[in-house]
Amino acid sequence: MADEQVLRAQKWVNSHYGGVTGYVACPENGQTGWGTMNSLIMALQHELGISPVVASFGATTYARFDALGDIGFEWDTNRDIVAILQFGLWCKGYWAVEPESEGWFTGVTRDAVEKLRGNMGINGAGVINAKIAKALLNMDAYVVVAGGTDKIRGIQQWLNQNYWTKSAYSIGPCDGIYSRDVQKSLMVALQYELGIAEPNGNFGPATQAALRTATLGEGDSGTKVSLFTAACVFNEPVPIGNGVRTTFKSSYDSKTTEFVKLFQEFSYIPQSGKGDYTTWAQLLVSMGDPDRKVTGSDTRFVISDARAKWLHANGFRVVGRYLYHPDPSYEKQIQPGELETILSNDLRVFPIFQIHGRDASDYDYPTGYQHALKAHEQAEGFGFNRGTTIYFAVDYDATQEEIDEYIVPYFHGVASGLAGQGKKYVHGVYGSRNVCVNITNKTYARYSFVSGMSWGFSGNLGFPLPANWSFNQIKETSGIQISGSAPIDLDSDAWRPDSDPATSSLNIDASPASDFIALVAGLYDAAVTYKASKGSDRDASKLVMEFMRHKTYGGVQWQALIGDYDHGFVTYAREKGFAVLPEFTDPVTGYRIGAEHMLATADGHFVIDQPGNPKSANVGDITGWGGDLMTFYTDWRNSEEKYASGKAFCEAKLAKPGVSSSFGFTDLVEDADGYLLARAVRGGKDIATAVRERYGNGGSALRRFTDYFQQRWGTAENCKLAAWNDLTQEDPIFDLARGYFITLDGALYPGVLINMPGGSDKLDSFVQGFTDAVLARVGAE
Repeated sequence: MADEQVLRAQKWVNSHYGGVTGYVACPENGQTGWGTMNSLIMALQHELGISPVVASFGATTYARFDALGDIGFEWDTNRDIVAILQFGLWCKGYWAVEPESEGWFTGVTRDAVEKLRGNMGINGAGVINAKIAKALLNMDAYVVVAGGTDKIRGIQQWLNQNYWTKSAYSIGPCDGIYSRDVQKSLMVALQYELGIAEPNGNFGPATQAALRTATLGEGDSGTKVSLFTAACVFNEPVPIGNGVRTTFKSSYDSKTTEFVKLFQEFSYIPQSGKGDYTTWAQLLVSMGDPDRKVTGSDTRFVISDARAKWLHANGFRVVGRYLYHPDPSYEKQIQPGELETILSNDLRVFPIFQIHGRDASDYDYPTGYQHALKAHEQAEGFGFNRGTTIYFAVDYDATQEEIDEYIVPYFHGVASGLAGQGKKYVHGVYGSRNVCVNITNKTYARYSFVSGMSWGFSGNLGFPLPANWSFNQIKETSGIQISGSAPIDLDSDAWRPDSDPATSSLNIDASPASDFIALVAGLYDAAVTYKASKGSDRDASKLVMEFMRHKTYGGVQWQALIGDYDHGFVTYAREKGFAVLPEFTDPVTGYRIGAEHMLATADGHFVIDQPGNPKSANVGDITGWGGDLMTFYTDWRNSEEKYASGKAFCEAKLAKPGVSSSFGFTDLVEDADGYLLARAVRGGKDIATAVRERYGNGGSALRRFTDYFQQRWGTAENCKLAAWNDLTQEDPIFDLARGYFITLDGALYPGVLINMPGGSDKLDSFVQGFTDAVLARVGAE
């Protein structure tokens, strides 16, 4: 929607300065943007006597404005400069002056500047100096914007308040969002506290040396602790469980220690609980401490026997190698016999695929599809096992706009190409933190290989380490001389435990879910024998489901929903040596699936068939998507400060790989597969056959979300109404479930919400977000 005052600013600046050398006209659309701000900057430069004008508030502009002194009430030396500043205030959303009175610095203008300064955190009289003018004529916001939080805004204001008068510090945004500019502000502030002579925001040798003497621990307090805890907040949540958070404070207390240990665990650095150099570095830059000992590596050089022995002797246990090069004899591509050499020296290997990949023009959907076909062909030819993750590379600093327009479509092509070959291999992503997060969330990449040593990339500044990181590239060493071979270059990679196991054997075509398939088959045979010998009237497939759910999903709540499990069969199966398998690897996505939750969902849908009206919800749904949605609703209501919109909350957290959430990506996978397994058994298949057909090589799980959506709801309207009914319908069992999932956790009961002013619209937005999330999964297959 056009803003009348912004439109006036655009027309005024274009009409007054259109003939100035170098001036670029801004669009006249009533919408604030960089085009408008740049035009105002160029107008200011002209008034300051600069020619030609350029779209940058640089050193010369700053110096000339600074020479004017403070501009405030009744300043009229140059009314056009006042008008430019007032139009800047309009564009920032402040009532700058009575309309059509620009050029006079009135009391209204003074009040607007005081409000601006208050929002910036710097307070003070309503005057504008060079530093404030520079901040005024940019696109930074000084109020919380969508996705921002008051907690981060408080840190931003604190940084501005304490450092804005320092020469190397620029007034930063106060929008509640951790970004590249906020990262630089924090670094400059820290450099001042460390006594760095000329702070510049870079993680250079002087800063590193000073940080080695700045270890913090429990009991410490002061400004350095404030900066350290600010860095902790910027790197939250630590994606362990549903996400671990911390607070900004000036005292290093036991809660800080607890958070730091979890951050260190996630980052795979020593868990001291202290703010030592390695932890400071990990909080501040994407490479962390580049000299720490790591076990991962990657290289464009062939790994000969001598090089493999050198790698192992120097503590490396895995090496990344490239699947393809246009010239197959060029050693960047894996060479014949090389993999066998690597494995025979007690090393593992992970495959990387890259053709060019250094510019946005190298990426689109058709290219991704073709690259996936080539990667599949090469990986299969080299003997990589089914389920191996292949890392497709984005080897440049892609902006968010480029990620959205080029990189995401490329990876959709990759996913489709691999699926078209039976999904023998799954895709991972190599790139900046921002690239990895986007590709994981939007195309379901299994693992992220982070180009952390490119710490200056915009995509590595202002972004936490991806939740699904497996390798973090932290340092390049050139010209390594190994006896008996030419020098090589080697990248050191932090290899995260319990992530990508990498390849330790070749030519194994078994499904990654083979252990689960075998367990269910054995349990089914045991159930058939038990049923015959005990005269049980329970279906053998149901006995298997009950056994798999009994430990975690066998309590009184589940008894109230779908009844008790067969205790006799559980004892019988245990005596036969069977044990519950908590999770297994999904052959389609490569993610670990919770077997207990999935088969509890299957049992629920088996006991209580889906409602005849797909717009309805029943108790069977509560054991799957319905119960997960109730829990997720609770999280939304308890996060309303940050996510007033339920739809925005779903967009940010529902079924997103790598995002800490009570309704994560694997939860939706388990809901879908549990439902489809129950439908298969109800249709006459035994559970062993249904599981084998779903998770065996080339199994039916390739279409899980499409099949789930079509069979359970059929239309978006049905899905949305079923979600609404799940949260609101009056029914004793549903009331019991909502009491357990919602009320006990302190969230507002949905039935109460919809009777509050605007509450019905809020809930409608939330269930629309759920529907959109399900549809997005369907469209991605």
